[in-house]
Amino acid sequence: MSQYILNTKARIGKGRSASRRLRRANCIPAILYGKHSKPESLVVETPEFTKLFKAVGGRAVLVELNCEGRSEKALSFLQEIQRDPMTDRFLHIDFHEVKAGEKIEIEVPVRAKGESIGVKSQSGVLEIITHALRIRCLPKDLPATIEIDVSQLEVGEVIKVSELVAINGVEFLDQKGQPVISCVEPVEEISATVAVATTEATPGAAAPAAGDAKAAVSAADAKSPAPAPAKK
Repeated sequence: MSQYILNTKARIGKGRSASRRLRRANCIPAILYGKHSKPESLVVETPEFTKLFKAVGGRAVLVELNCEGRSEKALSFLQEIQRDPMTDRFLHIDFHEVKAGEKIEIEVPVRAKGESIGVKSQSGVLEIITHALRIRCLPKDLPATIEIDVSQLEVGEVIKVSELVAINGVEFLDQKGQPVISCVEPVEEISATVAVATTEATPGAAAPAAGDAKAAVSAADAKSPAPAPAKK
């Protein structure tokens, strides 16, 4: 379990104008909500959150919030982060509060471990089909990532949810037949195979058969006008 601490302040004012003022002050509007508490509007300083975001690196982690006006830290995880599609600037953060003794449902990113036989010896390409898996666990058992050993994966093979190695205290919630990682042929080889198959399926497309050629000549002769009689 990875855990970080983040300082927050109580948010004063709501609405778009208040949010714009916060962003101009180099702060990010946020909200903390959970099953046992009312939604709470917060403010996070952009430099501090940027530092946390880089440290997290796309992993599933717990964040302890030092909330202004609270005597105890709020244990939470990052539910959603909104960013400006043009500037990539942080616009809003959703924190989901959890209790240490209650199980949570959360998406955890998938990471491939090792080099597959298909990639190393068969010129295959590793493809992560499901980038995050939904799990249920206690906060203390939360894995930062779901690491999947792909070293024995050959070209044409797929690792499904039902084939994942069990993690202590973690329950996988996705369908057992859900594909997670596969090893496929390179795109060039697939294209070449399709081209050969197409050519073999239509062998007469390149040139007409002998019988067809003769019939075509006869038809042309029939349509040609008869030669004019010679003048005497």
